[in-house]
Formats: sequence, structure tokens, C-alpha cells
Amino acid sequence: MTSSELLLGLGLGVGLSAACGFRVFVPLLLAALAHRIGWLPLGEGFAWLGSGPALTALVIATVLEVGAYYVPWLDNALDGLAAPAAVAAGTVLTAAQLTELDPLLKWAMALVAGGGTAGLFQGLTTAARGVSTTTTGGLANPLFATFELGGSLVTTLLALLLPVALLALFVAALLCLLVWVLKRRARQAPSPA
Repeated sequence: MTSSELLLGLGLGVGLSAACGFRVFVPLLLAALAHRIGWLPLGEGFAWLGSGPALTALVIATVLEVGAYYVPWLDNALDGLAAPAAVAAGTVLTAAQLTELDPLLKWAMALVAGGGTAGLFQGLTTAARGVSTTTTGGLANPLFATFELGGSLVTTLLALLLPVALLALFVAALLCLLVWVLKRRARQAPSPA
């Protein structure tokens, strides 16, 4: 695997993983459809994702997941299940892109980059939904669910169309967040007397 193939695979995997943090099954379904039409090659052992039974299961799971997030009490309950599912989906989608790597390296990178990204985005959306539920009594949660669905769709499409650009954007956003946290800590630190 060349460095450009690795960068492309990581970009695609991390982008799809970020989308899993918004909705677990939307990126899985779109990746399976993209594979089915020959647009997205998947690594050895992952072709099952584009099979008829897998597509059927993903369509059903996607419809149920999207619908469930429009029920205010159910959306918060689903977050407990969605967090590990998002990490698993992000790991699998990233591993499917890291072809021709040593299996240990592939799965380690997939877990850290893919699973970590999915977990980060899932944690952010869970926290935001908790604020929405607390401040609006759940009335704004359907609007929030629409935002999450849109975020998952857009992120998935960007990952499929511009994976390296999305990876660069993600890294830049993480660096900005790190700088912001460090500046905030510096301002809050007690000054020496």
C-alpha cells in the first residue's frame, strides 16, 4: 500500500467514521450501496457489506434508527447503545479501506482512527442532545435529530467524494480545538504571586 493509498484510505475511513458518530447506519448503508454499484472498493473480507442480505438489513436498521431519534425519550435511551455501535461501525468502515496492511496494523489504525473518530462525534452529539433535552424538555430534539441526520448524510457524501480534503478539515478542526482548550486553560490558571 503506497502512502497516497494509505492517506486516501484513512481519509475515507475517518470521514465515514465521523458520519457514524451522527447516525450509525446511514454511512454503513451508503458505503454498502457505493460498493454495490462499483464506486467504492472494499478490502478483502468486507465485500459482504454490499450483499443483498446486508443491504436489506442496513435499510431496515437505518429506517428504524432515523425514526427512533424523532421520539424524544427514545433518542436519549438509544445513545447508550449507539456509542459502542458507532465505534464498531467506524472501526469496520476504516478497516475496509486499509487494504494490503498487516492485519495487526490495519485493525489498530482502524480502532484508533475510525473507532476513535466515531466515538468522539457520538460523544459530542450525545452531550448536545442532553443539553437540548434539559433546556427544552425534549421539544427541540426532533430538530436536533434532523441536524444529525443531515450531518451524517453530508459527512458520508464528502467522505466518498473528497476523502483527503475531509481528513485535512478534521485534523485542522482538532488542532483548532486543542489551541482553544490550551488558551482557555492558560487564562484560568492562577497567576503566580
